Amino acid sequence: MPPKNAEKRAVVLAAVPVEPALAAYLRPGDFLLACDAGVRNAAVLGVTPDLIIGDFDSAPRPDTAVPVITLPTVKDDTDTHYAARWLLEHGYRDITLLGALGGRRPELTLASYATALYLARGGARVLLADAGCEVRCLVPGAPLTLRQDAARPWAYFSLFAFGGALEGVTIRGAKYPLQNARLTPEYPLGVSNEFAAGTVTLRCTAGCGLVLCTRHSRTPDGAPA
Repeated sequence: MPPKNAEKRAVVLAAVPVEPALAAYLRPGDFLLACDAGVRNAAVLGVTPDLIIGDFDSAPRPDTAVPVITLPTVKDDTDTHYAARWLLEHGYRDITLLGALGGRRPELTLASYATALYLARGGARVLLADAGCEVRCLVPGAPLTLRQDAARPWAYFSLFAFGGALEGVTIRGAKYPLQNARLTPEYPLGVSNEFAAGTVTLRCTAGCGLVLCTRHSRTPDGAPA
């Protein structure tokens, strides 16, 4: 199944319910891959997937003309991780995952982070997004530029070492800059940083990091947390 555009950009629709506003992450020509109950998210976003993958333990196998890859229920991969591997094998290197964060099962969010790391180490630019957060991976040789503007009103960004120490960390354009720092998984040095300007640039020389951009959170009485 060939890519739909020269950039080989794909969007994975996972099973966590999404809001219609997330359609802003879709671009004309995207290859759309729905995972199991992610088919429901395709309907919410008003699109038809190009491929459906799943073991269909959380939604019935759809009766559709769209190609379907049916997976066994007993397997090592999650449906989303199988989809990620399929996309890498088919040449996609710009991959957005929607419906992969939050929900009632936090272990599946952690599994999504692991899948993002797998994609990043496979050479892909990867973005996970929901209504209040964007998550990217920081890897050596691929600096990240974050932007804060009216379309991206981020209150904070955080950097966490994931899968081992993160070496040679440089953060510029932030309230709390770093130069050639070392971040470890057991110490959250990079949490809750802020933009000092409209853009922030992050680099590392070894390891892999998760970069989360978040909007303001609020307590039950409405005050910022």
